[in-house]
Amino acid sequence: MVNQHIFAHYNYTGKLGNRNDTEVAPLDPKTVVFLVICSLIVLENLIVLVVIWKNHKFHNRMYFFIANLALCDLLTGIAYIVNLLMSGQWTLHLSPAEWFMREGSMFVALGASIFSLLAIAIERHLTMIKMRPYDANKNYRVFLLIGICWLIAITLGALPILGWNCLGNLLQCSTILPLYSKYYVAFCITIFISLLLAISVLYARIYILVKSSSRKVTKHSNSERSMALLRTVSIVVGIFIACWTPIFVILLVDVACGPRRCPILLKADWFIALAVLNSAMNPVIYTLASREMRRAFYKLVCGCLVAEGGVWCKHNTEPSRSKSSSNCQRAAEQEIDNTQCKKSTC
Repeated sequence: MVNQHIFAHYNYTGKLGNRNDTEVAPLDPKTVVFLVICSLIVLENLIVLVVIWKNHKFHNRMYFFIANLALCDLLTGIAYIVNLLMSGQWTLHLSPAEWFMREGSMFVALGASIFSLLAIAIERHLTMIKMRPYDANKNYRVFLLIGICWLIAITLGALPILGWNCLGNLLQCSTILPLYSKYYVAFCITIFISLLLAISVLYARIYILVKSSSRKVTKHSNSERSMALLRTVSIVVGIFIACWTPIFVILLVDVACGPRRCPILLKADWFIALAVLNSAMNPVIYTLASREMRRAFYKLVCGCLVAEGGVWCKHNTEPSRSKSSSNCQRAAEQEIDNTQCKKSTC
């Protein structure tokens, strides 16, 4: 049965005429491509989580934050798969609560991602500028901060279902998200853009101070690893901003534009797809920018292939040919400075 509330809102915003609502409508090629990409997102980030969980050398606060970001990306892929499968001919048959849960899950994943990036930026600032050593006994603070990030993100995504929506007031409705109030969309975008600006300022400050300060980071025992992680997460933040800025801009256009006056708003699916694609790029960035993560990826992904005779995997996962090389690997696992390893016979 068609839900009259959803029908009225989609009809008012002009999205009703931009749909395929036949009873047995097949998946169009665009949807199939999006589903494949989302499945890849889930697989990639699941591998990241398993790699970090299985390798004890990754059990520190920086990689805990990266694991949390991977969890956000994984949930983004799952949320978008659900969104795609519940769209089309199913949209008008949803209850308002189901519709809010469908769309709210994307806002939760986005909010958790941005708050996680902010937490990573703060952690990098404290570690590289304040020169605070890593203390495994204080991991509870990391998990507390991660928990707060998720609590805020879930609260933000639940506001529409709790009452901040435009049901019964069509004049306030968004075009891209027909049951969302424009004021709510503007509120969320303002928060997200403010957080991204804060993250950018933090990383800019880190680079400037590290370069100009007389207390050089290169004197730290873990400097090489810290700088590699800084480069990696900086790339992650840069790619995140590049992928999400278009959807932020079009949502701001949505807030400012009246119904049926901006045809580009009916093409928002492509902007959303670009934003979701960011979740597929982060695992690639980890493997390309971090030698340790790359080795761990090879070891995990190729493990099954080795059992089936995968010669290439054996070649890439073998750490060394000599005893001295294995000693260096053990030194790295014990988080000994890499420079010590370079001075040895390996």
